[in-house]
Amino acid sequence: MTMQTLADWIGEVRSVTIGATRADGGTRTGTVTVGGERDLSFVGTPPTGHRPLIAYEICDDRSLWPAPVNRFLGDRSSDPGEWARWAGQEYAPDLIRLFLTSTRKRGFSDPASVTSTVESVLQATGLPLIIEGSNDPALDSEVFRRIGEAGEGERLLIGTAEAGHYRSIAATAMAFGHLMIAQSPIDINLAKQLNILLREIGLSYDRIVIDPYTGALGYGFEYSYSVMERIRTSALKGDDDLTMPMICSAADSLTVKEVREADPSESDRISVSWELYAMLPAAIAGASIVCVRHPSTIAQLRAGIGALWSSPGGGA
Repeated sequence: MTMQTLADWIGEVRSVTIGATRADGGTRTGTVTVGGERDLSFVGTPPTGHRPLIAYEICDDRSLWPAPVNRFLGDRSSDPGEWARWAGQEYAPDLIRLFLTSTRKRGFSDPASVTSTVESVLQATGLPLIIEGSNDPALDSEVFRRIGEAGEGERLLIGTAEAGHYRSIAATAMAFGHLMIAQSPIDINLAKQLNILLREIGLSYDRIVIDPYTGALGYGFEYSYSVMERIRTSALKGDDDLTMPMICSAADSLTVKEVREADPSESDRISVSWELYAMLPAAIAGASIVCVRHPSTIAQLRAGIGALWSSPGGGA
């Protein structure tokens, strides 16, 4: 079979910019742009598009966070704003991804806390933000409205929309000028269908990032990798409904038995390994943003991406 080259592709992954500086009406110290590829990942000298970026994930209620990460963090993350500030200064991720885990606990009844949490993180770090709200349709409208209002002008990437609930998130994105994540369960056709639904209600394609859903190694990642490759090649072949950049998270990697039951003395090393060896292949498969929860994973993942970007098959 003949391998396709850049000249054979007719499509291009859309470029999406996250964050807004003061000149753009926001308060971020810088913005990041993902996408723009006209070839497969890390191909060409230099590769096309933008280098994959790393997002560090934090939350507002650590009771739902992986135990290995909680042990490593200790009391560093009692406050989401301070957590974001510390992680940004010490580990220098490209973005911060805030999960409002408090909204996902049974009996949540404090929507005002969403506003204060988002505002505190915005004040604590100048990095562009990804913010994950409720996954309960009964709460979505109020939670996402508060996220949108608190971050108005900041060009947040908010999520996560799924086929069963996307209207409240899309309404927030359109009303307050944000971007949104569209997640489908490891299926290229469902990913395309959701994007079409979002377009039909008025959300433009340059404001969507695809989350194809990523399992852990040995727990579904191999299938995720295949679907991501198919999404990328479909975009390059000209399928406009799949031309959005992709985002992937290693969250499931820290819930597998091998990590949960690791000897405490080996917990950090094993956690980092499981995240690294899921997210580096995800970048190779086409992810523009890869997300991790153990801060020690960031440096190793950055080194791996950098090596691939500057390799003979990539560029300087």
